[in-house]
Order: sequence, then structure tokens, then C-alpha cells
Amino acid sequence: MTLLTEFKDKQILVLGAGITGMSCVRYLSAQDLCFAVNDSRKQPFSADYNEQQFIEEYPCASLHLGRWNSELIANADIILISPGIDSAIDEIAQHISPDCRVMGDVELFCLLNNERLNKPNIKPIQLLAVTGSNGKSTVVSLLAYLADSLGVNAQLGGNIGQPVLDIFTQEITGENTDIPAVLILELSSFQLETLTSMKAIATSVLNVSDDHLDRHKTMTNYQGIKQSIYPQGKVAVTNRDDEGTKTDNQSQTVLSFGSDDPLQNQFGVRRVEGKAILAFAEQNLITLDKLPLAGMHNALNYLAALALGYSAGWSLTAMVKSLVGFTGLAHRCQKIVSDDGISWINDSKATNVGATIAAINGLAQTLTSSNGNKQKLILIAGGDGKGADFTPLNEPLADHVSQVITLGKDGDKIAELTQNSINVTSLFVAVQTAKAIAKPGDIVLLSPACASLDMFKNFSDRGEQFIAAVAEISEAS
Repeated sequence: MTLLTEFKDKQILVLGAGITGMSCVRYLSAQDLCFAVNDSRKQPFSADYNEQQFIEEYPCASLHLGRWNSELIANADIILISPGIDSAIDEIAQHISPDCRVMGDVELFCLLNNERLNKPNIKPIQLLAVTGSNGKSTVVSLLAYLADSLGVNAQLGGNIGQPVLDIFTQEITGENTDIPAVLILELSSFQLETLTSMKAIATSVLNVSDDHLDRHKTMTNYQGIKQSIYPQGKVAVTNRDDEGTKTDNQSQTVLSFGSDDPLQNQFGVRRVEGKAILAFAEQNLITLDKLPLAGMHNALNYLAALALGYSAGWSLTAMVKSLVGFTGLAHRCQKIVSDDGISWINDSKATNVGATIAAINGLAQTLTSSNGNKQKLILIAGGDGKGADFTPLNEPLADHVSQVITLGKDGDKIAELTQNSINVTSLFVAVQTAKAIAKPGDIVLLSPACASLDMFKNFSDRGEQFIAAVAEISEAS
């Protein structure tokens, strides 16, 4: 019996009608399955879509909005839950039957992909999977860039790119029959909570730092969720600089990366005549100063991508040649063009403490001194901390940051870490304040260590407003 044959006899419930939930709706509908959809929001759809359009488009689906429907949840045999929904909340958890199968869209995708292993005329999609508190989007985007440069038919999915189930939906409908040979998955802790069936070429936990504890409660629980990715891959790619990424699983190959000189079958950073060089075992690959992304945190991102690509059998020489063309992601340590001599850095995507520490430490290595004057690093931080512990910022703030400008819901908690802090009411005022303090040659870094939803639509909106403020204040000066 196939998975979908089993589904035909079940009560199926899709929890959440956002981007992920609607991808589940499209797939189930393409398979002529009947199901229910439940969302606690009264209007979960985009502005150009409404409830009536949903009913007309999906006649086999029943739609229930405005609250979590306890009766639907209790009667469900299979629940497809969106990653943003916490199944542990009382309104959901207390109603789920012990016999109910709860899974996310990535788990369903993997189960379907596993079935393709036994079909002689259909190739399964190879998987490379990446998680971690920071750097996921950079690493998977770099992997996709390398794949394209090597002529590998690859696609991004999971927490980035196209919803994974749309790949199979479009195959069924004939909308797109060009199925990727490799799917590069960025996976959040929320997605990993419902994922157990992935069979990947390689999996990686890039790093583990304080994040999402408002949902996961403890670091031990959070780390365990992250590490659940390892048994679901043939090769485990770990970070030697971070104990939280290491695995004790003796049944799989381990390939590591780190900021130290690599040993056999390791990726690392070698120092030769004062220059930092990316290296694999005895082989020097490329000097860091030839690459567009600065800082040691980005050196580790380069190495992680190389290790994952190497695990997939991609040419190491070809990958290294292609590294120089990757310029990084918007809102991730992105330099803003200005004519005031100040280096304005937009790192709005740094939504947790670990990301901000990585940005500070990475940029600190670029600070120089001339005529007895050292470049200053000015930090703008704050927002919704999601229950995080900010104390790990103490050391990097003391060692590298001359001034901290804070804002948002938890900005005062960051301000308490240092005497050199100023609290402001808006991002525009933060940029004004930084402009008044900074001199040509100094670095002003927006790296909030917090989520953005207390003041902005999302981290992208926060980054765009930062860019706009820098442009306006630079022009006015």
C-alpha cells in the first residue's frame, strides 16, 4: 500500500492556511483527496485572495477559520501542520488523538520521495539539508549558486524558496515536469519537530545558539531538535568550533569544518604568511581576502557549503573557482552604499543573539588602526528577543563595540549589558544617533539580535527601512 492509498481512507486536516498550508492544500487537491483546513485567523490569505475563492477552487475541502476547531482536531487521522503553529499549545495538543499522525509538509514530501526509490522509471530527488541558529540561508543559497555553476539541476526548499510539495503538485498537473535532481533544504527547528523520514546525502547543524526558547523552553530541548537532522543523512557535516553541533552517531560518516588548521578529511582555515586560507586537509583552496563575504563567520559558511557539496560528489576545484561570484544575501551583513565615509552594514536578518555575536566578531577582525586612531564599531540592536538570554553579548560588546544604540520591545535588556548605550524610539532615530557619533572609517552595524515583529512587518522590512534611513540622513548631511 502506498502512502496516498492509505490517505484515501483517512480524515485529513491541514492546520494553517498560510504559504505552507496552501501548498498542502494544492497537493491534496491534485491527488483528488478530500480534507479540512483550519486556521485560527479570520483572514489567513493574502490580500488578493478570499474565502469564497478558496471554496470555488477546492470543492473537496472544508474551510474553518477564526479559531482552532477542537472537533476537527479530535477526529483527524492525519494532521498536516504548518511549522509556525505550535502543536503543544492547549487548544491543539489536548484534542489530538493518540492514533493521529502529525506531520509537516517536509515530512510528507520525504515520505513521497522515499517511495520513488522503489519505482524504476522515476528518480528520487537527492537531498542536502541544513539547519542551525545562524547562517542557514547564506549556506543553502551558496550551495544553490554552486550547483548552478556546476550544471547541477538543484532547487531551494524548506524554509526558503518554493514550498517543497509544490514540486510534486506541479509534476502531477503537468505544470512543471522538470523535477530537480537535488533539493537543498533549509530547515528550521519548527520544521524538524515533525521530520523523521528524510533520507539525505548529507545533513548539517551549522551552529547552535539561544533562539526560539519561547517555544522550545530549554537549550537542551532546542539542541536536541536541531541534532535530530543527523540520523536522517548519510554524512553529518559538523562545526568543530561549536560543541552543540557535534554528533555521537557512529553509524554515519562525519565531515567537519572549523576556523582551525584542518586535519585529514576536514575543512578549515590555514594561516600562511599572515593570510587566512580556506583549506581541505593538506590542500590550500583560496585565500579569504579573494572572497566577497568578509569575517570569520562567513569563512565558516563557505567551508560548510564546500563540505556539503563535496559530500554530494561535486568537484571541489570547480566549487572553489565559483565561490568568488557569490555576493551574499540581502539583509545579511550587507554593506550599504553611502558617500559619508561610514561603513553602514545591514544585518537585519540577525534575529537572535548568536547571529549578532557572529557579525560583531566577524567585523571586528576587519577593524584597523591608523595614526593612533582605531576604527569604531557602533551597534544598533533590539526588538522582540523571544525569551532569549542576552548575556552572551557581554564579551563581544566589551571587546569590540564602542557604542550600542537600542530600540524595540527588549532593547532595554541589551542596553543593560553595557554603560555605552543609548535607547531610542525608532530605527530612523537610531540611524540619526549613529550618524552623529560615527566618523569616516567607522562601522555602523544594524544587527538586532531580536525578531522584528514588534515594530516591523518582518526582518526584510526592518532592513529596507534601515537602508532608506541611511540614504535620507546621508543626503541631508
